[in-house]
Amino acid sequence: MNEIKEDKYVIGEQQFSIHHIYRTGFTVMPRPHVHENYELYFLLQGERIYFMNGKVYTARKGDLIFILPHDLHSTACTQLEKTERILIHFSPTFLPQQDRDILDLPPYQQSALLRLPAREQVEVERLFLQMNSECRNKQPLHDRCVQYLLLEMLILVHRSEAAERSDLVSSHPMHQKITEISSFIQNHFSEPLTLEQVAACFFISPAYLSRIFLKLTGFHFSEYIRVVRVRAAQTRLRTTKDKIQHIAEDVGFGHASHFNKIFKKITGLSPLQYRKQVR
Repeated sequence: MNEIKEDKYVIGEQQFSIHHIYRTGFTVMPRPHVHENYELYFLLQGERIYFMNGKVYTARKGDLIFILPHDLHSTACTQLEKTERILIHFSPTFLPQQDRDILDLPPYQQSALLRLPAREQVEVERLFLQMNSECRNKQPLHDRCVQYLLLEMLILVHRSEAAERSDLVSSHPMHQKITEISSFIQNHFSEPLTLEQVAACFFISPAYLSRIFLKLTGFHFSEYIRVVRVRAAQTRLRTTKDKIQHIAEDVGFGHASHFNKIFKKITGLSPLQYRKQVR
C-alpha cells in the first residue's frame, strides 16, 4: 500500500518553492516534463531512477540533482520502496541581483547528478531542511533567510569536488543500453526510425525494448522520437529564419500538416505561434 506524506511552500510569484515528500510503495512520475525554473532535488532516503537529457542515472541517498530550465526529465522507482526527498524550484530573480552570476559557474551550466562527498552531503541536507523549516514557520524575514541559505548551498556545491565529476550515468547494463539508444535517436532523429530497426541495431527484442524504454524514461519509444524532433525544430524556429516546411522535413517529419499537429500537441502552440512568441 502506498503512503505519501508531504508539505510544500511557495515564496513570491513562484520565484521559489520547496516540496518535502516521503513515500512508501512504487511510484512513477506521471509524465516526463520540463520546468520554467531551475530545479534542485536532494534524496534523503532511498533510490530513484532519473532520466534527463537522454541519459539514465541512479540517484542514491545524499545525491543532489540539478536541472536547468526547459530540460526534459522524469523519475521512476527502483527496488527500494521507501523514498524521501526535498525538491526546490527557483527563479534566478530569487537570488540577490549581485549573486545571480553563480549560475554561470560549474556545475550549473548543465543538468547533472552530483554525488557529493560525505561532509558536503551533511551540509547540503542541513541547508535543505533549514530552508523547509523557515518556510514552514514563517518567522519575520523568512524569505530573506531562505534566499541566503539557497545562495550558501549553491556556493558550497560549486566549491565541491562533485562539480568536476558530475556525469554519473548509471552503471546498470540496461540503463547504459537505454542511454546509448537515446543517444542514437538524438543523433539520427532526422532519419526514418522504427522500434524494430533500432531494436535490431542494439540486439534487443522490440517488445523488450518497448517495455524497458517506457519504464526507464517515461516515454513510449515512438513518442520520444517525436519529442526529440520537436525540440530540434524549436531550436531552429528560435535561431533561424528557415521556412517551417523546410524545418519539418529536416527534423524528420514528412509532411508539414503532421509536423504542425505533433508540434502543437507537445508544446501547446503551432510552429508559427511559437516562433512569434520566442521572438
